[in-house]
Amino acid sequence: MPSPRVLGLVLAGGAGRRLAPLTADRAKPAVPFGGLYRLIDFVLSNLVNAGYLRIAVLTQYKSHSLDRHITTTWRMSNLLGNYITPVPAQQRLGPRWFAGSADAIHQSLNLVHDDNPDIVVVFGADHVYRMDPRQMVAQHLDSGAGVTVAGLRVPRAEGRSFGVIQTGRDGRTIEAFLEKPAEPPGLPGSPEETFASMGNYVFSTDVLIDALRKDAADEDSRHDMGGDIIPMLVAQRAAAVYDFSDNVVPGTTARDRGYWRDVGTLDSYFDAQMDLCALDPVFNLYNREWPIFTNVPSLPPAKFVHDDPRRTGTAINSIVSNGVIVSGGTVRSAVLSPGVRINSWAEVDRSVVLDNAVVGRGAVVRDAILDKNVHVPPGAQVGVDKDRDRARGYAVSERGITVVGKGVTVTD
Repeated sequence: MPSPRVLGLVLAGGAGRRLAPLTADRAKPAVPFGGLYRLIDFVLSNLVNAGYLRIAVLTQYKSHSLDRHITTTWRMSNLLGNYITPVPAQQRLGPRWFAGSADAIHQSLNLVHDDNPDIVVVFGADHVYRMDPRQMVAQHLDSGAGVTVAGLRVPRAEGRSFGVIQTGRDGRTIEAFLEKPAEPPGLPGSPEETFASMGNYVFSTDVLIDALRKDAADEDSRHDMGGDIIPMLVAQRAAAVYDFSDNVVPGTTARDRGYWRDVGTLDSYFDAQMDLCALDPVFNLYNREWPIFTNVPSLPPAKFVHDDPRRTGTAINSIVSNGVIVSGGTVRSAVLSPGVRINSWAEVDRSVVLDNAVVGRGAVVRDAILDKNVHVPPGAQVGVDKDRDRARGYAVSERGITVVGKGVTVTD
C-alpha cells in the first residue's frame, strides 16, 4: 500500500496573553526556549523528523519575528516539492481576521485544495515535546476514523485544566469531548487517569473539509477546533483517540519518554526551562536520533573567565548558549541564550536569560526571566524582593517568578 500524501497545518496564531510580557512584541510560538530555540521549532522538528515536508504555518498575531524565523530557518527544497511556509491571515472570505482555529483553516482551504492530500495533520505550535506523528497517522488509517485526537494520560484531578476526552469501553472511540470538566472521566482499565487533549489532530481530508464548511455556516459556533469541530465529529461517531503514551520516539530515555508541556503560563514556561537544567534532564535536548532543529546564530563559543578565586566564571546545572560570556560571575540552574553577558561577582540563580541581556557586576538575578536586551546594572537585584519588583512595574507570576520585558534597563 503506498504511503498517504500528508499535509501539515500548524496553528500558530495564538496571542499567548498569559505569557505577557514575553508576548508583548511577539506571537506565542515565537517565544524563545531552551537557549537557542523558539517554541515552534518543536512541532516543526517532529513533523520534519517524520518525513512530513509540506507544511503551512497559519499565523496572525504579531507574527513578524515568527514569519522571519520560519523563512530563514525552515527552508525546504522546491526541487522536491517540499515547503514550510508561514501563511498570514489573508481575508480570503471577506474583510475579517481569523475568528478561531477552525476558521483559520477554513479561510486557508485553498492550501488543502492545492496540495490535494489524503491526510491533513493539524498540530499546535506552542508545546514542548517529542512525538513521531507517523504512528498516529498509521492508527488513524487502520481505524477508519474521520479524525484522530492525540490524548495525554494525566491524573484525573489535573484533567480539570484541560479539554478532556471520554472514550468508550474499547478505549479508542471518543464518546464525549469535555472542556475543563469538574469530574473528569476515568480511562477503561485505569480509572484514576483521564485523557487530556494535546491539541494535535489527524484528519481524513474529506472529513475535515466537510466539518469546516458546516462549522462556518453555524452562526452560534466559536469556530474552534477543540470546542466545535471535534465535538461535531464525536457526535457523528467519527472520532478516535491516539494514546500518546504508545508513541515511541528514537533516542528517548525512560526519563523523558512521553514528555509534553503546555507552556501557556509564565510558571509552566519557567518550569519547562528548569527541566532542561537537571543533571539527568527531564527533557533531553541532546537526542541526536530525533533532533530539535533551529537556526544557530553565528556567534563564537561560550567563554568563562577569570582564573581568580575571588571571581571565577562558573555555570553549574545550566544551559549555556554560544556567544555567552560568564566573566567572573556565578550561574546556577539557569538557561542563558546567545550573547548573554554575566559580569564579575554577579549571581544568576534559577533564571532564564534571553538573548543579549547583560547582568552587571555584583548584580543578583534569582527566580526570574529576563527578556532580550535587558540590562541589569551593577549591584541591582531582580527577583530577590517580589514586592519591590511589582513596585517597579515588573510582572510577577503566581508562583513568584519575576519577568522583565524586552529591552528594559532595571532600576536600582
